[in-house]
Amino acid sequence: MAAGSKPETVRALESVFVDQKVLRPFRLRRYEPGAVLEFEIRGIFPDGRARVRLEILKFVGGGYAGQVYQVVPRSIEPVEGRVKGLEAGRICALKILIPPSGFGSRIRNLFYGLGFQAPFSLQSLATAGRSQALWQKFIRRAARVEFGRDDAVVDIIGTFRDDRLGSYGELSEWVDGRMWRFEVDDDLNARRRWKPGDPEGGAGSPEYRTKRDFMKRLVALLRNMGAVELARQYEWWSLKSQPNAMKRTAADPDPRAGLVAVDFRAGMTLTPFNPQCPVDFKLIFQGLGRGRLVQFDKGDFRKLGRYLDDHAEAFADLRPAFEELKREDAAYRDSLIDVTFHHVRLFSGRLRRRIMDGFREGWRVRNVTDDAAAAGLKKSGLLSFLFLLAPWAAVATPVLFFFAWPGRVWWKYPLWLLPLFLAPLVRKLWGRRDLRRHFGRMLTNVRYFLRAGRARIAEAMVRWVRSGRASDKRALKIANGPWRYYFQLPLTVLPPGFHRFLTEREYFRERIRVMFVQPVRLLVHPAERERWMIEMIEQGEKNGMLTAAEADRIRGQVKEPYIQKYLKSLAVHAATLFVSETVFLTAALVYVLAHPELSWQAATLRAGVVIGALNLLPISPGSLVRGFYVIGLMIKERNFKDYNIAFGVSFLKVLGYLAFPIQMTYRYPDLARFMAGHWANEAVHRVPVFGEKGAWLEHFVFDAFYNFPLTLRRRIRTRAERRAGERKRGWTTPLVVLAAAAVLGALEAGFAKIAGGAPSFGRMWWLAVCIPLIAGAVIARAASGLRMGQRVIRGMLGGATLGLFAGIAPYAKALGPYFGTAVIAENVPLGLAIAKSGVGLLLLFGILGLIGGVIAETRRP
Repeated sequence: MAAGSKPETVRALESVFVDQKVLRPFRLRRYEPGAVLEFEIRGIFPDGRARVRLEILKFVGGGYAGQVYQVVPRSIEPVEGRVKGLEAGRICALKILIPPSGFGSRIRNLFYGLGFQAPFSLQSLATAGRSQALWQKFIRRAARVEFGRDDAVVDIIGTFRDDRLGSYGELSEWVDGRMWRFEVDDDLNARRRWKPGDPEGGAGSPEYRTKRDFMKRLVALLRNMGAVELARQYEWWSLKSQPNAMKRTAADPDPRAGLVAVDFRAGMTLTPFNPQCPVDFKLIFQGLGRGRLVQFDKGDFRKLGRYLDDHAEAFADLRPAFEELKREDAAYRDSLIDVTFHHVRLFSGRLRRRIMDGFREGWRVRNVTDDAAAAGLKKSGLLSFLFLLAPWAAVATPVLFFFAWPGRVWWKYPLWLLPLFLAPLVRKLWGRRDLRRHFGRMLTNVRYFLRAGRARIAEAMVRWVRSGRASDKRALKIANGPWRYYFQLPLTVLPPGFHRFLTEREYFRERIRVMFVQPVRLLVHPAERERWMIEMIEQGEKNGMLTAAEADRIRGQVKEPYIQKYLKSLAVHAATLFVSETVFLTAALVYVLAHPELSWQAATLRAGVVIGALNLLPISPGSLVRGFYVIGLMIKERNFKDYNIAFGVSFLKVLGYLAFPIQMTYRYPDLARFMAGHWANEAVHRVPVFGEKGAWLEHFVFDAFYNFPLTLRRRIRTRAERRAGERKRGWTTPLVVLAAAAVLGALEAGFAKIAGGAPSFGRMWWLAVCIPLIAGAVIARAASGLRMGQRVIRGMLGGATLGLFAGIAPYAKALGPYFGTAVIAENVPLGLAIAKSGVGLLLLFGILGLIGGVIAETRRP
């Protein structure tokens, strides 16, 4: 739910829906905190049953596999036997196997349907959920063998069916834990050399390395016991599996203890046609080697049986569960068409009847059919088959499109869309009596039609509130005034935040305040800066980025003069967030206004090109403002030491925002680490799929923007210590420039001889630009006895000299065989032509020489 929205608002909108007295139920996507649910829970092993009332404490989140809640059982009524682990008052995790997002649900179901030719099994088949729950019980017991403790894998309590959301679900142990903590590490080289299973060997980031080692061992365990396809949930290079392994907060502060695997339910089907991450390519080839074209959750019972035999004592009490697992899994597989698995078995009448039973169960569970329709379909295989084929009538759409498009029948063009809408509608009306009555009343009763419209708007407002498209107040106002909804309907094509920015006065003012007023207040008022910092600290503590002790320690440091100075500098950096974008948009606007002859399509395209090109620059207007501010501080305070890192970093685009957190590293490590992590997270969480909290990209960004500069600093210091006492040797620079000029001339002449024609820099620029880059690196490395800055400057000057020579050489007849002969345009003085050519290459080669020198001086010693 968007920030600021309340469960009470959603309940009020549901009440608006109920007040319309429509004949269909409210389309529920997920539950709100405070809701009380009642299910019949079926235990895993032993197989007990109980009626339980659960109160939702909070909505945790959701993905393709389903949606997760923190719940507490308020009352338990035994039905049969005992459900192990189910206790009143014990906080649990509730997972309902349907995504909270309609788009996510459609994507998931599409890939699963292509792979298995059936609805998503974990949502719609009881046997699917039971078999996977039993697998998890065996994995948890195997964790005792591998890791020496059961709690390395989360315990699953039972499964249930949710009639309102139309899905099966499961109740599990609640893990009071967090994702990884960002660790300060100034030697990323050592961590890269380290591999899971190796001794530490001086490598840093112990919590990061412990998680990677844990996940590798877990993958190996799952493969050894036959859960090969489930192992994908913990493959490191899926880049999004890291949140599946959490750290129990009770294990803090030990970075090597408390890891637990919490998720074994796959969400996305893997086929050779839809790899979704780097490791999928390897898994696809491994699957083909096993004869598995489609991979999801199938296990190998022969491997599991051998594993149980090898550890018979540890699994003695679970032997009966192994037989139950094989039965449930066989029933699960026989409920799917799955052409790649069943092959010729699909000709078996018995198998086809089981598959149709699986479809009928899925329709009923997902509320595609009601009890009466389900009973009718169960009696007739022919009707069931027709019901199955009903949505496929939509394939008539491309056929009609083909015939309706030609000009001779152009007036029939809209008809090609009819099957696309009618096919799903036919099955809805066939499967549900309440929908037949609902649509019938809409067609025959004007007042009911208007009430149905208001009910639909109330449902839409729930989505708007959760996505941040509308505030609570405005959503209720629109629900009670339907004309407002239709007035704003065209704006729904915009991103939610922008839509809200254009339509809500309070939100507009708040965003303007945040963008323009707050930075000024942060600069002027120390109390405002302290409040800003305290709010970030509280948020970091809530998200697990800081422990309570670290948060308290940082709060105690906020008023120190040194921190106040850095906070003010951070405020300046925050104030530059929109400088670059404003300049880029202005530049694009000026370009468009300066070319009135362009059509609006061409103007839009070129404006986009201008903005894109400016965004590619490593230095931006905003970074220049930051850099000059740091220079001003250094001059004003006559203090270089306290700004030596910020001075270099501030001028860089994006990375410059972390200049002061990096500068604070050694004096205030907790605060510096938190600030860098906070800024990195703000950016990375906007990335779809891979930007998930706790995923690989989050830590990579932290390393790139925080630990990598520290590693560079370490490299520079190490190299400086090794070079101490070297004799000065500056004569190498002109020799390298002469050698580079000779190589450049030889390359141009050789290329012309091979390709034909005269030598020309323009014909082989893509190869020639490597020469100043390499020359700058060689000059920097060869200039012994000099400091790093002097070496880099020599690399830049050497590149610039080479560029000046390369620009002038084509105007010298003696060098024509090597550099070609320049053609001077009419009415252009010779001196001006030489100057333009020489200065252009001087600047280009100078920058390349600088880059080469920096790379040479900052690479790993």
